[in-house]
Amino acid sequence: MEIPIFAQKTTVMNKRQIVGTIILLVLAGIGIYNRVSSTQTAGTNTNGIYIHAEGQVHGTYYHITYETTDGKSLQQEYEDEFKQFDLSVSAFNDSSIISRINRNDTTARVDDYFRTVFTTAEKVSEKTDGAFDMTVAPLVNAWGFGFKHNTTVNDSTVKDLLQHIGYKKIKLVGDRVVKSDTSVMLDASAIAKGYSSDVAAQLLEKHGVKNYMVEIGGECVVKGINEKGRKWHLGITKPVDDSLNKQDELQSIIEIGIGGIATSGNYRRFYYKDGKKYAHTINPKTGYPAEHNLLSTTIYGPTCIEADAYATACMVIGLEKAVKLIESIPELEGYFIYANSKGEYETTCTTGFKKLIAVE
Repeated sequence: MEIPIFAQKTTVMNKRQIVGTIILLVLAGIGIYNRVSSTQTAGTNTNGIYIHAEGQVHGTYYHITYETTDGKSLQQEYEDEFKQFDLSVSAFNDSSIISRINRNDTTARVDDYFRTVFTTAEKVSEKTDGAFDMTVAPLVNAWGFGFKHNTTVNDSTVKDLLQHIGYKKIKLVGDRVVKSDTSVMLDASAIAKGYSSDVAAQLLEKHGVKNYMVEIGGECVVKGINEKGRKWHLGITKPVDDSLNKQDELQSIIEIGIGGIATSGNYRRFYYKDGKKYAHTINPKTGYPAEHNLLSTTIYGPTCIEADAYATACMVIGLEKAVKLIESIPELEGYFIYANSKGEYETTCTTGFKKLIAVE
C-alpha cells in the first residue's frame, strides 16, 4: 500500500465508528490498525468522542487518535509543540539548536527538548558501548543518509571521519554543549521521532486524555483503549527491501495498552552502488554501514525515546548481541526479524514481548 500524502486535517469519530474498512498505516515497519466508517453511531464501550488527526511533521507523517469528552481538537497545540521541537533537535533546520551547535555557535543554549534527547542518548551510548552515538553525523552524511549531501566515500574518508566520532567527545555543562573536538557534529534523527511521539503524548496527558495513540514516522506511544474499547493493535511489517514504502505485508500484530514502541530496519532507506547495497544504519565503531543478518528490530519500552534509540543500537550490533542487550534491560522487550543461512525470514523475541503478540 502506498502511503498517501496527508493534508493536515482533523476528523471526529464516536466510539463505534470502527465498523468499516481497516486502514493500515505502514511507516518504518509499524502498522497502526483502526477501523473507520463514513457514519457516526452511538457506542457503549467508552463515554467520550474519539478524534483522529493526521498531517506532516519532521519530514514524515503523524497520526494521532485520542478520546475527549467534549470533542475539542488539540491539533493546534501539538503542532505548535512540533514546531518548537523542530527548532531544537532537527539538523535539517539551519536555525535549530542542534544545527547551531554543529556550527560551533558559542551563543547556542540548550532547551528542555535538547536536554532530554542529549541525556537519553548519552545513557543509551554508555549502555551499548557506543553502538548508539549521536556524533555519527559526519559518517551518516558521508554515506548519503544525513542532513548534508554525500561525498565520495572510501577507506581514507572513513578513517579521517572516525577521528571525530565518539559520544565521549561531547558533554553537557549547564545549558551548553562542550566539545573536545570542534569537528564533532550531532545527529538526533535516530532518537528524535520517538521523543516527538512522547512529547505529543505528554501534551495529551496534560489535558487529561486517558486513551490515545500517537504515531510519528512509525514510532508510537499508546495508552488505554481504542474506539472499540480494546487495547491498541500495531502491525510489524516484513522487512522487504522497499525504499518506496509500498510494502505492507505483516510479520506479526501486537496488542498493547501502554508504552512506547519503535522499529528500526535497513529495508526502507538504502541504495545500491556498483552492485552493492548500502543501508542507512552506520556503525560508529567501523564507520561503515552495518552488515549482518538482522533485518528489523522492534523495541517496546516505557518511553518511545528509549525504544527508538535502542532499536537503532540493535541494528548496529547484530542479532546475538541485540537479544542479549535487550534481555539485560528489564524495562525493555524486543522482537527481531533476521535472515537464516538460506536467506529465509525467521523471528525471535524476548519472553515479555511474546505476551504482546496478538496474531501470528
